[in-house]
Amino acid sequence: MISKKLLFKLVWVLLWVPGFFCSHHVAAQTQRERVTNDNGWYMYFGDHRLSNKWGLHTEVQLRRHNIISDPQQLLIRTGINYGLTPNAMLTLGYGFIETYPYGGDPAASVFPEHRVYQQLQFRNSLNRLVFTHRYRQEQRWVKRPGQEDYTYFNRTRYFLKAVLPLAGPTVDPNEFFLAAYNEIFVNFGRNVQVNIFDQNRAYAALGYKLNNAASVELGYLNQIIQKPNGRVFEHNHTLQVSLFYNLNFGSHD
Repeated sequence: MISKKLLFKLVWVLLWVPGFFCSHHVAAQTQRERVTNDNGWYMYFGDHRLSNKWGLHTEVQLRRHNIISDPQQLLIRTGINYGLTPNAMLTLGYGFIETYPYGGDPAASVFPEHRVYQQLQFRNSLNRLVFTHRYRQEQRWVKRPGQEDYTYFNRTRYFLKAVLPLAGPTVDPNEFFLAAYNEIFVNFGRNVQVNIFDQNRAYAALGYKLNNAASVELGYLNQIIQKPNGRVFEHNHTLQVSLFYNLNFGSHD
């Protein structure tokens, strides 16, 4: 039996150390300028079953600068899910992102992005901890301020989330839980210059399961972004409020 002390050490290593190491390693190789912002992300996620194998992903994120007062980003994402097993799922989808000038190193103007993505997501457990792994590949078309045409980028992402029930062995309706995740982003391809490391996100939250279909999380996100020039590193302290609402339109047998 694995001890609680060892479990928490494992979660710490998996969720926090990789992002810390990557950001500091990259920063050490360039003359670094640090910009700090306070943001708020208000988000909805839904994975809705249409049949035994197929489903629909829906997602809207309102990202705000200065916690809530100023616009930062609008993100709308959708996709088609295919269930490989009860604990593994493939998704093919599309996202639209609109980014606004914000913070200490703002863009010159609002700019759009169109994105196609493919991902594999699966879950496993270790005693009371439930882990979610997500591997995502993105093809991005970004129209930077002052450009007439879109520039194409590739990016890969790995996300690891851990959930710990607080009331029993599993998270049941009307119960609280703890959640933490780390996600690292890496750019590649001919249009990427110095910012191969794109960003890292480290997150911790308190969650509450409303019912079998819905849960909410209130947490803190520490986001580190390396700007395309490779010199400016953006540190975003972010309040994150999330609603997860998964409906089942398929068979109830």
